[in-house]
Amino acid sequence: MRFSQRLSQLPGAWLPLAAVLLTGCDRAAEPAAEPTPAETAAKPAAAEAAESAAAETLTLTPDEQRYGGIRTGRLRPRALGQGLRVNGELDVPPENLVAVTAPLGGFIERTSLLQGARVRRGETLAVLRNPEFAALQEQYLQAAAQLRLARAEFERQQTLFKQEVAPEKNYQRARAEMESQQAAVSALAARLQLAGLPVGGAVTTTVTLRAPKAGFVRAVNVAPGQSVMPTDVLFEIVDPGHLHVELTVFERDAPRLQKGQLVRFTLGSDSLGQERLARVYLVARTVGPERTVRVHAHPEPEDPTLLPGTFVRALIETGRAQVPVLPDAALVRFGGRDYAFTVEKPGTYRMVAAQRGLSEDGFTQVTFAPDAGRLDSATFVTAGAYSLLAKLRNVEEEE
Repeated sequence: MRFSQRLSQLPGAWLPLAAVLLTGCDRAAEPAAEPTPAETAAKPAAAEAAESAAAETLTLTPDEQRYGGIRTGRLRPRALGQGLRVNGELDVPPENLVAVTAPLGGFIERTSLLQGARVRRGETLAVLRNPEFAALQEQYLQAAAQLRLARAEFERQQTLFKQEVAPEKNYQRARAEMESQQAAVSALAARLQLAGLPVGGAVTTTVTLRAPKAGFVRAVNVAPGQSVMPTDVLFEIVDPGHLHVELTVFERDAPRLQKGQLVRFTLGSDSLGQERLARVYLVARTVGPERTVRVHAHPEPEDPTLLPGTFVRALIETGRAQVPVLPDAALVRFGGRDYAFTVEKPGTYRMVAAQRGLSEDGFTQVTFAPDAGRLDSATFVTAGAYSLLAKLRNVEEEE
């Protein structure tokens, strides 16, 4: 029997109470009303901020702090160099770069030299063959024979002239002929020496090209059997014992440059970013076609392991300023941004975004966003920051 039929059979006195109960049952069966958009938008901003802060905060036990090597400290002012940030490369002065050519040309008979190989002064670079070598040596030997004949005639005419048997003009003619032949022999000997051929002795059609100085082979431009001209550069040898830093500075910044300024540079190939020092020793007095000025600096100290042509990033110090710094170990890199950790309370740390500035001697200038709060008197993690970053990311992955 339906509930409404039973309700009709109740005595009249019970009808009002039953109506109230029925109404209550109907309301209880209605679904709960969903929050309106206005109610959703009214969620307190403080709660969201608390959730975000909690995601960048972690707590370590004393043992975890000890194993992570956690150390703390505060921001402190330090004088750091400020100046021009420029790019450049490592290069060698002209006297440390040698181009090897074949003064008389010819054909490369053999060479085993490879790019990057180290050579000693006088070491064989290649063997060159040229039929003209034999002709040049022949000319020298003929000239040397004519010189001997001219010298003998001069001595004979000199004796006759002293004995007043022959006229003086014969003596003078013999002397001129001897000196002319002597000049021809000297010129041919110089050509033989320039080509690397022996002066006198057996005639040969080959010559050995030797390294004019010690260094590394930067370029090999020939192969066996190749014909070369006197103007062709066969090999390039560079001596990296005296490198310099060659920097490019925009024209508008040139007045700020002067000799003796400190240069801090890092190699583009160095993933660790090790900082090296140099001193400006020459500033070009002309502006290039790209409206730039060339600046040369000497590394201090010189490092023979550096390679010419390496790209460098540099800071030319034009002054010094007191800035807030943290040790380099206090900063971590994650997601393309830099972060530091503050100590909220003993054992609890919060990760905050940081902006790097000047860097020198293991310290880096740092600034923080305004929404990070006042951190001038905050305590920072100065060692073990990467341990905290790893722990924080592990906690997020577990959640």
